[in-house]
Amino acid sequence: MQSLGFTSVPPLLKYLRYAEQLGIATEPALAAAGLQAQQLSDNSLRLPGEVHERLLDYFCDHSADPLFGLNSARFVLPNSWSVLGYITMNCATLGDAMSRIMPFEKLVGDMGVSRAEVQDAQVHLIWTCRHQRPRIRRHLVENVLGSWLQYARWIADTQLAPAAVWFEHAQPDETTLAHYEAFFDCPVLFEQPYSALIVPLPYLQLPLRQADAQLLRTLEEHALGLMATLEDASLQERVKGILRQLLKEGLPRKEQVAEQFAMSVRTLQRQLHQAGTSYQQILDDLRQELAEHYLLNSTLPIQDIAQYLGFTESRSFHRSFKSRRGMPPGEFRQVHRSAEPS
Repeated sequence: MQSLGFTSVPPLLKYLRYAEQLGIATEPALAAAGLQAQQLSDNSLRLPGEVHERLLDYFCDHSADPLFGLNSARFVLPNSWSVLGYITMNCATLGDAMSRIMPFEKLVGDMGVSRAEVQDAQVHLIWTCRHQRPRIRRHLVENVLGSWLQYARWIADTQLAPAAVWFEHAQPDETTLAHYEAFFDCPVLFEQPYSALIVPLPYLQLPLRQADAQLLRTLEEHALGLMATLEDASLQERVKGILRQLLKEGLPRKEQVAEQFAMSVRTLQRQLHQAGTSYQQILDDLRQELAEHYLLNSTLPIQDIAQYLGFTESRSFHRSFKSRRGMPPGEFRQVHRSAEPS
């Protein structure tokens, strides 16, 4: 039987908030799911996907609401997506926030996978659910798409309406279509190729109401460190996560990284070699990745980016960047930013 992966605690809290509003006792629901109340205060806890299914099953059975998943999306909060929620809240634009979902969504769980596609001046923000049971899959998909919209309306401080919403599943019954269209404020189509919010491209430029570039950088560093601690992270990913943290204090040394794994430098190098990489390769790739990120997603001066990445002088940063990208960092920032939709 295929594993259902894991979920974190925050996505479950929307169900509990909605159930409380409906007057449903939560203690029996937690017991049915195999949860204890004290576990709900630990946002870092990773729970089996079966727990998520059992809790949702219970509320679907006891709420008398055929759209429980969709309606519980109204109770979304920044902490509904762990640190990812706070990252998106502090981005400059809605497009910036959308671009953060895919790299960090595994911190929330692996209930599904997001992707964005641009088609005909519209963005299809797609979510593919990994849960296969039809009822669970439908409620999860409707909850995720509904939560995305509710949260986008809040962080952009405007009553956004998508161009359309697509669902891969069939419409539950004829009488519910009006409820879907009232919730999303747009046409809602069923039995589509995938489930997605479809939004006009200009929405990506909408400013967010409490953007904070410095806090965003701190939150992303924290999230990247958390990504490296996931149990299924490879040695390469864990080394990369440690290097992200050490770069804040200057150019890291191999000895510092090896200490984190309680192994010698020689052992670390040997294991990385067996994995088809090296300490220097991981460091170089990380510095390039971070350089491109800050050039495109911040207004930091290039000399500050160079210093943050451990380059002793800007010229070294320029040479390194140009050798990889074929253009200096200033030109890279100008070219790629001018190519963004306005």
